[in-house]
Amino acid sequence: AYAEQATDRGLRCIIAGAGGAAHLPGVLAAKTTLPVLGVPVPSRHLQGLDSLLSIVQMPKGIPVATFARGEAGAANAALFAIEMLALTDPAL
Repeated sequence: AYAEQATDRGLRCIIAGAGGAAHLPGVLAAKTTLPVLGVPVPSRHLQGLDSLLSIVQMPKGIPVATFARGEAGAANAALFAIEMLALTDPAL
């Protein structure tokens, strides 16, 4: 319901952080036409490499932009979202 109603609530993109199997970005992308930005969350054993590989290998038709692991990826996803939104909102 969250992703399916995102456009109605005024969202223009979704940033999804996920760890481990990291299915959240793909599930969201399957339920909305909004851009989904996936950020792998570091895990204890693989430092987020498992999350990165899960997010980057989405099947055809489930587009997810993938960013670096952890804090750097989260910051870049936020900046990327601002850049996308600034295309139609010069105030950004």
